[in-house]
Amino acid sequence: MKQLEEFLAERKIDEVECLVADMSGIARGKILPAKKFIKSTRDSNLRLPESVYLQTVTGEYPDDDESSMATDQDPDVYLRPDPDTISLVPWYKEPTAQVINDAYYAEDKPVDIAARYVLKRVLELYSERNWRPVVAPELEFFLVQVNTDPDLPLQPPVGASGRPETGRQSYGIDATNEFDPIFEDVYDFCETMGLDIDTLTHEAGAAQMEINFNHGDPLWLADQAFLFKRTVRHAAMRHNVYATFMAKPLANEPGSSMHIHQSVVDKRTGRNLFAHRDGSDSALFRSHVAGLQRYLPLVMPLLAPNVNSYRRLQPYLDAPINVHWGVDNRSVGLRVPISNASGRRIENRLAGADANPYIAIAASLACGYLGMIERLKPSKQVEGSAYRLAHTLPRTLYDALSRFNACRQVKPILGERFCQAVDFVKRSELEAYSRVISSWEREHLLLNV
Repeated sequence: MKQLEEFLAERKIDEVECLVADMSGIARGKILPAKKFIKSTRDSNLRLPESVYLQTVTGEYPDDDESSMATDQDPDVYLRPDPDTISLVPWYKEPTAQVINDAYYAEDKPVDIAARYVLKRVLELYSERNWRPVVAPELEFFLVQVNTDPDLPLQPPVGASGRPETGRQSYGIDATNEFDPIFEDVYDFCETMGLDIDTLTHEAGAAQMEINFNHGDPLWLADQAFLFKRTVRHAAMRHNVYATFMAKPLANEPGSSMHIHQSVVDKRTGRNLFAHRDGSDSALFRSHVAGLQRYLPLVMPLLAPNVNSYRRLQPYLDAPINVHWGVDNRSVGLRVPISNASGRRIENRLAGADANPYIAIAASLACGYLGMIERLKPSKQVEGSAYRLAHTLPRTLYDALSRFNACRQVKPILGERFCQAVDFVKRSELEAYSRVISSWEREHLLLNV
């Protein structure tokens, strides 16, 4: 409490946004006057209904009489602010703070369907073996024109030149500078909030960008990615532009990913356990890779959580279609960047930018953990293009959920009840999507069949 109170007092904060990430990574919570926030926190009286963690991406609550996940009672859970996450919200005129919260039941047990807790649960398993995972996410996103009609396709925004992009501008400096006012706000906001972002690059799509984060603690990086997505959207809207983290927002452009670089170090010495001192791969590294190969295809609803997510996973569009691995090879699902022994890591290229960062990082680390404790062996590295090999990842959310529900090994790692909640929420979204008649169906079927 002292740390929170000092932060609010020193900055003369008027309001506090108490945030939690729901299943989709949407910021939910409450906005309180600063004095009310302090009193509620002291009294352990900051509450939300448990169902906030069961909301669909449309804000609905799944209705299923046969499931034990949702009940008419909808009990409260209690929020506990993490003082290490408090920061200013720089886009408001009035001094406002935001803080990420953990959630607990009345008996002081963590809410096991909360995304942040699921990541903490996985990290504790590593800690018990004196391992400490290190991650660095890379987030891609598109800038698009303001779109208020969902039946119309998205369009690239107009930049400083007065023209929208019409072609691919991978790593283009001038193309990125077209949107300098937006990114100046992004960097200023991130500095105010303490978000440790690194490189900005223009990606392959029209007005598609990527931000890299510096490597570090997985929980801290998940917090950063969660807040960053909200920050970019607000910065773009100040300039009458939308920023979207949809996995595949534009039909003829590449999709947006959240690549997760991950390694494991000795908790006591800090030595990277993925390589020997001579730079050769360790057995632990190979088992970690093998765990990703075996289990990632079974947990794709955690990495590709929406119906749109599977449009990204197509060959020749900077996205994987399988879980082969290789050195410095961007056609594979699991890429090993060239590095020295201390920097040895694996890059998981499967996750979409639309994934909840807490859940995606937890899932990726859980699969690698299973590979290490089961001492699995990876396949041979791929030379050349992995697109010539079979498409082994799920092609639809329906297929992904079927595989996810059949995966017995991962559920105890992530939590049985959490896995049930994922299926509960995502099947509800899938059913809602199946009731929508698309413009393609109206255009090609209305008068032709």
